[in-house]
Amino acid sequence: MSTQGVYDKINSKIKKAEEILLQLGYETVGLSSEEFYDYMTGETPTGDVVTINDVLDNEFFMVHEVAEINELKRMGVPINKHTVIKFYPKVYEAHLTAMELELTYSLNKRNYEWLKHRLRDVKHELEGSCLPQEFSYLQKKFASRWDAIIKKFGMFY
Repeated sequence: MSTQGVYDKINSKIKKAEEILLQLGYETVGLSSEEFYDYMTGETPTGDVVTINDVLDNEFFMVHEVAEINELKRMGVPINKHTVIKFYPKVYEAHLTAMELELTYSLNKRNYEWLKHRLRDVKHELEGSCLPQEFSYLQKKFASRWDAIIKKFGMFY
């Protein structure tokens, strides 16, 4: 597939995710396919194993990533291949908002298996095993947000 073909596919998936987010009451600020591609293919401190194709092929991941990038843009964070490394504390904060939106969408679609799967991921994150040592303080900093997510969706775990 040509570079333009890849960007066209990304753009189509972004538009669908933005429509879903709007239905959830979340207004996006705009995101280009190039920004999305760079963000998704950039380096991460956690060694994330989810690929850009995994995300593009999963509407729940798309909702999550589009929301996460939009949150970062709202914070004034530049979106490129270095965003996650250079702005990890803000990325983690945006991740929490994105996770809640993703879980809400899953609940609305009555996709309880996905909800359970992602709540296991939340548990993993709460245990801190996915955070690089230098960012372990984020676990405490955002504990109340994690607690709210668990309280809201925990009955499905």
